[in-house]
Amino acid sequence: MKYPKMNIWQRIGLEALWVGARLFAVMPRWFKYHIVENLLYLLLYYGIRYRRGVVAANLRNSFPEKSDGERAEIGRRFYRTLAEIFVDTLDLAHLTSHKWHRSLTIRGLEEHRQRVEGRDWIAMTAHFGCWEYSSFWGLYVPSQIIVAVYHPLRSKIMEAFYQRLRNGDHATTVSMNESLRFFLRNRGKGLHGRNLVMGLIADQNPPRRPDSHWFRFLNQDTIFFDGGEKLALRCHLPVYFVKMDRVRRGRYEMSFEKIYDGEEEVADNVITERYVRILESEIRRRPELWMWSHKRWKYKRNVSR
Repeated sequence: MKYPKMNIWQRIGLEALWVGARLFAVMPRWFKYHIVENLLYLLLYYGIRYRRGVVAANLRNSFPEKSDGERAEIGRRFYRTLAEIFVDTLDLAHLTSHKWHRSLTIRGLEEHRQRVEGRDWIAMTAHFGCWEYSSFWGLYVPSQIIVAVYHPLRSKIMEAFYQRLRNGDHATTVSMNESLRFFLRNRGKGLHGRNLVMGLIADQNPPRRPDSHWFRFLNQDTIFFDGGEKLALRCHLPVYFVKMDRVRRGRYEMSFEKIYDGEEEVADNVITERYVRILESEIRRRPELWMWSHKRWKYKRNVSR
């Protein structure tokens, strides 16, 4: 695990944050999910009103067919999800076999294990529910390790904190800029004899390029990261959409839907298009689970007249 270079005060801040997270993680479940989560919801929604304007605008543009009351209800439920994700994430600071078995079940575990056994593959997911639980696949299937591709944080303390949360025997992290080189260096042999599962969260707001492809997503022209598609086509890797469905507080069910088999001849942007369509369907089914506070549509498409 390679931490960013930090001065002594940053290191002290990191260790203090880590100790606090560990102490929080060992607290009783009823306290974390019924006291702390509810207090966080009240603070985020009514207190600091965290990005209320961004959430309202995103919901209004995405669901013009819904009434103001319906969109407001989705917004309130989203803030409950946001508070719960905060608790879920800190809970990873004390990860035990009892905890992860209780937090996540996998629908079709044996079937999917057989499909991907002995090969590298790509898991594409989104900021939907507690996406951090996606890395638990490596705990259920020890012959594979999740390589979580991420965008480094500006704060050195938070960057090191999240690396500590996410790295372990079941998962490791690699920055977006290093992901292709990392895979090409370790493919086939994997890490410690285990196959690589390249985990990509593709619903973030990517840099706009002159050749960016625009997709129609939630009634808006939208660009997506296409790194997963490029890696799949270059290395002939199967791609699966990872679905995270919230069952109840702190409990999720994960399942997989195939996007690409690693062999099919497809045109440019087809793999990403399939990802976008599945994601949109999931958001319409459970809108409160998507991260509406992200400034997802900062870039607008220039339409020539």
